[in-house]
Amino acid sequence: MAESDKVFAGSIPKLYDTLMVPLIFQAYADVMAERVAGFSPGAVLETAAGSGAVARALAPRLDPDARYVATDLNQPMLDYAARRQGPGCRVEWRWADALDLPFETDSFDVVCCQFGAMFFSDRVAGYLEARRVLKPGGRFVFSVWDRIEENEFAEDVTNALATVFPRDPPRFLARTPHGYHDVSRIREDLRRAGFADVEIETREETSRAATPDDAAAAYCQGTPLRNEIEAREAGMLQRATHCAAQAIARRHGAGPVAGKIQAHMIVAK
Repeated sequence: MAESDKVFAGSIPKLYDTLMVPLIFQAYADVMAERVAGFSPGAVLETAAGSGAVARALAPRLDPDARYVATDLNQPMLDYAARRQGPGCRVEWRWADALDLPFETDSFDVVCCQFGAMFFSDRVAGYLEARRVLKPGGRFVFSVWDRIEENEFAEDVTNALATVFPRDPPRFLARTPHGYHDVSRIREDLRRAGFADVEIETREETSRAATPDDAAAAYCQGTPLRNEIEAREAGMLQRATHCAAQAIARRHGAGPVAGKIQAHMIVAK
């Protein structure tokens, strides 16, 4: 994973939340919120909370006395999420590295993480930290994307950018968001971290956008893929986004578009 894969700064947090969250993240955030709330936790820790999609869905479902701490490695994302926090939302926003959590052992009933484990430089270390801060019998609930071939818009965008930059195609989407999809590897990493009871559900959803341009802008401008594009040639962002939109339109049509997305939802006890 390149260092730029972890940089969510500048205009990315706002574009990520306004474009990417409704496009691919909200459906899974709702599922995760329902699942975590079903455990009736008294204390929840969220790692890699991003712009707060899960927090906004989960906090209203928790008991009024429940503690909810949402953390992220990117301060700009935390700042944006905190500004988006609705009235009465009791989320505590804190900067924290999921591989070195600043919390005492046996502190939380649930640790949740939506689409963040793929960014961990050492996943077993991140899982060990989740296990450390969980109370006995606690649950680690997280999600990762399935392979890029099962996620149509991401595949379209990646293939389109390979035609724009044939000598050095941007591979962020395939390398990182969709680079940790092997279920047997996920199980083994969790086993090494001490989780013996692991359930994995592969869940298909539908990604929708008003136009191909909206879908392309979400990926090319609202994720660290933007960093890769701009690093290759300054001023190419709009052209790259347009080519990605054309690829989506060829496959899904020119009007409102819908594409398959697929992810693994994991509960480790």
